Amino acid sequence: MTYHFAFFLLFFFSCDEKKSENPILVKSISKSISSIEEVNLISNTTFYDKTEKVIHILVALCDNKYQGIVPVPKGIGNGQDPKNNLYWGCGYGVKTYFMKSKEWKLIKSSQIDSVKMERLVFKHTSKENYLVADAYNGKYIKQCTVDFLKSCSGQMKDTLMVNNKVIGINGNSNLLGYIGHDGLMDFKIEEEIENVDNKERDCIILACYSKMFFSSFIKECKSNPLVWTTGLMCPEAYSIHDAINVYCNTNDEQKIADAAAKAYAKYQKCSEKSAKKLLITGW
Repeated sequence: MTYHFAFFLLFFFSCDEKKSENPILVKSISKSISSIEEVNLISNTTFYDKTEKVIHILVALCDNKYQGIVPVPKGIGNGQDPKNNLYWGCGYGVKTYFMKSKEWKLIKSSQIDSVKMERLVFKHTSKENYLVADAYNGKYIKQCTVDFLKSCSGQMKDTLMVNNKVIGINGNSNLLGYIGHDGLMDFKIEEEIENVDNKERDCIILACYSKMFFSSFIKECKSNPLVWTTGLMCPEAYSIHDAINVYCNTNDEQKIADAAAKAYAKYQKCSEKSAKKLLITGW
């Protein structure tokens, strides 16, 4: 209410030529508005509910045209089409897989812009835990990667209103996830990545050789790798789904990684032994 009132006053005095000539009054009103905007900015990164675990997954949509991948069928490799994308709308994509999950219920879906093409918010069916998943246009895989790293480091923080409460996302979340092609094989990150608040955030990185290519950045982020990979892999949703289900119940990092590996072995039809060598935890 105060915010709208301040704008009303500014509008009122700007319309009155004589009153607008009073520099002290105009300066006072402008200062009030500036203070309110500053409070809003602070609240966007500070004032949120810290009692629940929040998992934020950033998904770089599979893209034959803009990513250095072995091409997949055209229909599932269009990075501008979330609905049919391999990592989002297909049967084992994040959106489809979590919408069929017994542990998670979709409570909100929205379109953001041409970069973040869709955002989904899920709530755990038996716990006060939330999952936020963003589908990044495959053309902007670099932006997705940078946003993930800056979230892990605390350089990028945000909040989200869900069910009349504010939850923390990006660097305000407890666990960050990345799913998609390992773009660090193709491009370099020019932005400075460094931890800014001395807070350790958990992360899961499902991409080919993610430990090899992400290690130096994750160290700078001071992030804790719960699950990442030692070789080529298919980053479909079942591995992160089962990993975060265990994460919601325990802090045992090995159990979290084992759950991811077990799911991977099941759907990729490989041995659990080889899957556990591929999806590992820690350094």
